[in-house]
Amino acid sequence: MEKDVYILAIESSCDETAAAVVKNGREVLSNVIYSQIALHTEYGGVVPEIASRKHIEKINQVIEQALVDADRKLGDMTAIAVTYGPGLVGALLVGVSTAKAISFASGIPLVGVHHIEGHISANFIENKDLEPPFICLVVSGGHSHLVVVKDYGEYEIIGRTRDDAAGEAFDKVARAIGLGYPGGPKIDRVSKEGNPEAIHFPRAKVGDAEYDFSFSGLKSAVLNYLNSCQMKGEEINVADVAASFQKAVVDVLVEHSMDAVRKYHYKKFAIAGGVASNSSLREAFENACRKEGIEFYHPSPVYCTDNAAMIGAAAYYEYQKGMRHGLDLNAVPNLRLGERV
Repeated sequence: MEKDVYILAIESSCDETAAAVVKNGREVLSNVIYSQIALHTEYGGVVPEIASRKHIEKINQVIEQALVDADRKLGDMTAIAVTYGPGLVGALLVGVSTAKAISFASGIPLVGVHHIEGHISANFIENKDLEPPFICLVVSGGHSHLVVVKDYGEYEIIGRTRDDAAGEAFDKVARAIGLGYPGGPKIDRVSKEGNPEAIHFPRAKVGDAEYDFSFSGLKSAVLNYLNSCQMKGEEINVADVAASFQKAVVDVLVEHSMDAVRKYHYKKFAIAGGVASNSSLREAFENACRKEGIEFYHPSPVYCTDNAAMIGAAAYYEYQKGMRHGLDLNAVPNLRLGERV
């Protein structure tokens, strides 16, 4: 009988300080998250320096709590996992430095994890039957990737954003219509009161890359609409603007994803990342996948936003493949998916 693998995972790539204990890649024994959203809301977005300082304050407490919640000691751990990119360099360094210190002091192996690989792996936590290959759409504040997951840790990016990521567009539009930060959850909530057909906003296509995304034009169209209303003295229905904008984003994400599913002949499709918790997006994909006759997978909202459980899930498969990192592991803020350091 194979020995169980326990991984203490650390995530600090942006504004969540998180730690988790994951057993055998798919069983979460603890998942502790300290969110800095309230701290950054007054600035309208994440302030990197403030994020880094708060990570330093909280990371040891979060790790200790993760071990307590899991009812495990550090000596029970098989490996220490940590996000080392992409992300904010100062924030990443806090997590990487802490993980290296723990690994050095305890002699427990160190495994560095790609943040986007973590998001994709979040699907393995609750979907015990999900195995590669499948197609996954990763949509977050910093990334919009359409990825073929060929095997554990083996990826091919077939589509990516040319400008704003989907989550970034949500944040900017939310700020423009007075909803504030973070934009995604607020637009999702307000959209339920609006008419998604009230205003037609453009759905961009990238001519030379059928699966690539572009949301900058959509964002500009919303700003132009708002300016036009103000100049004409017309009342702005915030709920209608939010719902119409959200539908434009969802339409593009679903259309590109289903085109890829048909072309690559996969019967499994998954979503991941912070925007994957959007209720309209999830409903649209449920309907589209049902129509296409394919299985649709998605993490619970707590595993869509940044968390350490997803890092532990990804690290398990890296560990099983023999991946180990030395104490020279460094933060790589622009790390590409599939790149090894």
